[in-house]
Amino acid sequence: MALLADQIDGVIGVDTHRDTLAAAAVTPVGAVLVSADAPANADGYQRLLELARQHVPGRRCWALEGTGSYGAGLAGFLDAAGECVVEVCRPKRPVHRGGRKTDALDAVRAAREALVSDHLIHPRRRGEREALRVLLATRGAAVLARTAAINQLKALIVSAPEALRAQLRGRTGKQQIAACLTQVACSTEDVEHRMTVRALRCTAQRIQTLTAEAKELEKEIHLLVQAMARAVGTGRSRADQRGAGPCRLVAPRAVPFRRGVRRVRWRRSDPRFLWPHHPLPAQPSRGPPAEQGTPHDRSRPGPSRPGDPGLHREADR
Repeated sequence: MALLADQIDGVIGVDTHRDTLAAAAVTPVGAVLVSADAPANADGYQRLLELARQHVPGRRCWALEGTGSYGAGLAGFLDAAGECVVEVCRPKRPVHRGGRKTDALDAVRAAREALVSDHLIHPRRRGEREALRVLLATRGAAVLARTAAINQLKALIVSAPEALRAQLRGRTGKQQIAACLTQVACSTEDVEHRMTVRALRCTAQRIQTLTAEAKELEKEIHLLVQAMARAVGTGRSRADQRGAGPCRLVAPRAVPFRRGVRRVRWRRSDPRFLWPHHPLPAQPSRGPPAEQGTPHDRSRPGPSRPGDPGLHREADR
């Protein structure tokens, strides 16, 4: 596989941070042309692009760190501008740096690592894919928080005063949550009873809110997946229809149903049902049939040993 150094005229390595960006333009042999810093905003992105066009006017490539976090904005800006962008992994940080590490050196290292890499990592596509990712991550966090709230409610019920436990004992989880939502503490009760009722009601309200949030996010996920599935059914994604690039999703090929699949034992399944268009593999040749009169043949008496009852029967005959 050809290296990146044989295909371009220069690489711009970028060390990304939350508020600043450090860039360094490097020649195909690793010599540093220029280094610069820029803020992590639209003005900084445009400044780095102009710097790259000035010092590397020909074929160039950008090597970014963290294209899914701090470098996501710059990666999207460069992709919209038609630039070639690859991602490089962050190096392992030593325990004691000793003052020998700077952002400019990290930018140079990113560019040189892209030059010698035989497997380039392209940033993940944004748009619908990124929208689906953030929805799944948010719903997962809501489900985890709801589970933690349910466990907290169960623990509160276990340690609650006996009067409250008697009201909630023997009910299902949903019934306990509904009962805790309607709990009202009387002023005549002691402070432990009143504060426990308040804690149960607050926890139940949190569970109810998180449940509704997870359901709403699940509806959004279903709508987005259906839209992506319709785009995949046409053979091209929405981004590809706009000319952003080839579609990465491929619709699976339908396999015809075979009626005899259910009758095949799972230990020795017929390969034709797994690969319908492939021929059957060659069957192993079997050995010659067993000779008649083997020791396992009960119709003929085999050799007897001393002390075998069969020996005495032969002698009696």
